[in-house]
Order: sequence, then structure tokens, then C-alpha cells
Amino acid sequence: MAQVFEGDVLDERYLIGATIARGGMSTVYRATDLRLDRPVAAKVMDPRYVDDASFRARFEREARAVAHLNDESLVNVYDQGTDRAGHVFLIMEFVDGGTLRELLRERGPMPPHAATAVMRSVLRALSVAHSRGMVHRDVKPENVLISSTGKVKLADFGLVRAAADAKLTSNSVIVGTVAYLSPEQVTGHTITPASDVYSAGILLFELLTGSTPFTADSSLGVAMKRLSEDVPPPSELIDGVPAEFDELVATACMRNPADRFVDAVEFAEALDDVAVELALPPFRVPAPTDSAAAQAAASPMPTPRSQTSGLPSSGDFGTGNFGAGDFGTEVLPAAREGQSFAEDAPNNFVDPAGPLVPMPTGFPANSPTRPEPLPAREYREYPEPEPLPNTFAPRSPDQAAGPSRPTAADASEPGAAARSG
Repeated sequence: MAQVFEGDVLDERYLIGATIARGGMSTVYRATDLRLDRPVAAKVMDPRYVDDASFRARFEREARAVAHLNDESLVNVYDQGTDRAGHVFLIMEFVDGGTLRELLRERGPMPPHAATAVMRSVLRALSVAHSRGMVHRDVKPENVLISSTGKVKLADFGLVRAAADAKLTSNSVIVGTVAYLSPEQVTGHTITPASDVYSAGILLFELLTGSTPFTADSSLGVAMKRLSEDVPPPSELIDGVPAEFDELVATACMRNPADRFVDAVEFAEALDDVAVELALPPFRVPAPTDSAAAQAAASPMPTPRSQTSGLPSSGDFGTGNFGAGDFGTEVLPAAREGQSFAEDAPNNFVDPAGPLVPMPTGFPANSPTRPEPLPAREYREYPEPEPLPNTFAPRSPDQAAGPSRPTAADASEPGAAARSG
């Protein structure tokens, strides 16, 4: 079974163009629906994994899940199937701007009004899923797409589960991205909409600070920290973050699910209240300027190979299937009753396929290098509604180090009054 190349035609309908992202299990391409003459994105699994029932199940689950959801904050899925050669494919809406991860790499952390605009769309998408009894389980910047017109959409429902079926057994594995996992995903307890709330709270923390809250020498260490440590206030890393945003993050990221916002609807309502209280201006989220999707959109589509070279079309090659592991997902063994997570996990804590990484400008499509996020050093200018005030600047490492929560002594510092409220 061959790989898919530019110029191939999947299922005698979808012309494959430039690569948008590549991972160990799959590749995402810019494509054209020849029947409807419209741009689409095609997810194609590496042929090595096509016969893996679990990956195929995730792939098909994503198509079914999104088919039951309809909202502008969600990436539409148009088609899913298997071609004559046995390749499984998923055809989605093509979002031409790029990912939130690419935007953060370009511009760094966001001021509150920009972070609010992103989170409103993310929470709206999660609210739609939660209203249908679904839990996304993999909220992170790679799965948030931004169009060239500023629309923010949530993608990748490959890990979605019905909330009623989200209790893991002792032999189950936890699938998600380590930096954004909720404590109950790590321990193997019941997953609920509040689990997505925790991940969304981590996302908000990262938007405001440019980094995730927990670091360790290993992925296992990062996962374990959320079981014993609270997420620190964003204002400890970035001066000028209002106390109201510290409170939003703290509530969303409580270790006990019962203490969080119950679901994305409640989180969104609290966010809107804060936006009104702080008189945050409307904001159109800018698309990244140097994204893989933008490059793919600007590239001319190839002529179908079967019409020019005499080579077989991809209907003969087939297409491929992929699972949510492509987007940086890590696989964690669930903790068994009476046994610590640390005892159960070390030899199995791996992501054999590696993350699905957008292909930046000048980055060879076949390069194994995976670009790292930029450190959060300064706020870069976001275009609307105005250049950022100087108060939104990261603290120095010496200032950032210290107590995990602001102390009474902080009240005497400039700008601390706003944070102590």
C-alpha cells in the first residue's frame, strides 16, 4: 500500500495538494473536491497503521461525532470513507489561516482582550459538544484553527467520548496531551465535561503567559504534578493580568472536578461576566502570517497525476487513516486501584508515532525536526483594537520565582491593587 503524493486523487474525487501537517501516523493535505470544486483538508493515515482497529475506530468516531454537531465554532467534516485500495480518509473543512499554536509562536502571549476572543469560540464549541453529552478530551492550541477572516474553530474530535461511557477500566489507557490533561484523566477516574473545562483553563493560562503551568524532566513528571500542585495565577508570570483572569484560571483548573465550572457553558458565562466588568473591547483574532495552511492555500494545485504521467491515481494507491495521536497526543496507562500511577506508567509512557506538526515556511516536508514553541519573553503587538500597553510585560525570572500565590506584601507593589481584588 503506497503513500499519497501531490497530484493523487483520493477516491476518484479529492485531488491532493500541498502538505499542511505531518505526524508519525498520518498526514494532513490541502486538497480540492473535484466534484464540488471547493478546497478541503484531507486527513490520510500512514499505511502502516491502516489495519490497527483502535486507530480506525478513533478516525471513524471523529467523523460520526462532528456529524452530530453543527456550529460555526467547529471544523466541519464533509466525508469519510475507504477507497478501493483500502485506505481510510477523512475530508474536512479547509481553514486557511493556521493553528493557534502557530499564532502563539509568531506573536507570543496574548493580552486579556485577545485571549477572551479565542476562548469564547473554544468554549462555544465545547458547549455544543457538552450539550450533546460529549467530552472532547484533547483541547490544546494545535486543535484550535484560525481562518484568514479571524474565525476561531475547534478541531480534532478523534478522542471524543460520551460522558456516560468515559469511565476507564483498569486495563484502559489514557489518551490525551500531557500538558493539558485533567487530574482525572491521569488517574483514570470518570471523565466529564469538567475535564474539558480543566484543559480549557490550561489553554487560557497559556494564552495569557505563553507557557503551560507545569514543567518536569519527563512527560510522566508533568502529568503527575497536576495531582499535587495547583495551577499558579497567570499574573505571577505576566504583570498586568487582571485578578479576574487569575480567578477564572483557578476555578477552571481546580484539582477536584466538583470545584470547577461544571461545563463549558458555565465557564463561558463567567468569562463574559469578566469581559463586561473589565470593559474588554471586541477583537478579531489574527491568523498567523507564516502558517502551513496559508502556504498550502497559496500554492497552485497540481494536475492530477493520472492525467499527465500514466501513473495510477490514488484510487489505486488508496488513502490513509489517522487517530488523534497525530496531534501531539501521549498515551498514559490508567492507574489501577491501590497502585500509584508512577508505578504503573514509566515503561509504557510513550507516544510511538510522535506529534502532527504544521510545516512552516522553508521547512522541508520530509524533515524530522519538530519546531519548539517560542519562550514567552514579551507581548508582541496584536493588531486590534490598539497596540498593547506597557503594563502587559512578563516579569523577569527573579520576579516570577517566589510563592505560588500572591502574598499580602504584593499589595504594596505597583499594579498589585488590581491583582489583589
